[in-house]
Amino acid sequence: MKGNSYFSRKLHSLLGIIPLGMFIVVHALTNYQSFERGAEGFSSGVSLINSLPLLPIFEIFGIYLPLLFHGVYGLYVAYQSDSNLGRFKYGRNWAFTFQRITGVITFIFVFWHVYQTRFQVYMGHITHEELGSTMHNIATNPLYFVFYVVGVLAATFHFANGLWAFLISWGITVGPRAQRISSIICMGVFVVVAALFILSLVAFRGDEFKEAADLAWAWTNIG
Repeated sequence: MKGNSYFSRKLHSLLGIIPLGMFIVVHALTNYQSFERGAEGFSSGVSLINSLPLLPIFEIFGIYLPLLFHGVYGLYVAYQSDSNLGRFKYGRNWAFTFQRITGVITFIFVFWHVYQTRFQVYMGHITHEELGSTMHNIATNPLYFVFYVVGVLAATFHFANGLWAFLISWGITVGPRAQRISSIICMGVFVVVAALFILSLVAFRGDEFKEAADLAWAWTNIG
């Protein structure tokens, strides 16, 4: 049992960074095109990703299955873990607790976001070209906007803090000094990636995406 638990935890840690962490960064950069280059830039980024060869296979084996394992096993770990906050209120104990809390929030948020976007494409309810207008409708809803801000903050913190733990558990940062430096770098990653996502959400609320949403609504009603 201990051997299986060790392997599961190692796999859980690895999948959180490769490929899921890499996907978060790519997703943040793609969404940021909405802020930097508007609706056309976002649409170009989405088109570029969806033109990749063997994309469905990559999504299944590189995103969805790793996400399912990482999320479900992470919930199990969070349920089994004991928090030390009542005894030792040090920064890393707070980070340990937040890692579990943000893991649960991220699990809920990611699956709801996939349902609202990618799943709707699979079902034929929207096209890839309509994802920008879909995100506009989500971002202009006050409740969804707050939910998405909380969700991306949770997801990016979970990734960044998980990266710090990954570097330790895989023997990359061994000494206290290396771990302190990596902690600063990982929190910098959190700030930068979270900012990319939040700026994207603000951009999705803009007039350019509103025009795309209105046009998509008009075409739907004509059909």
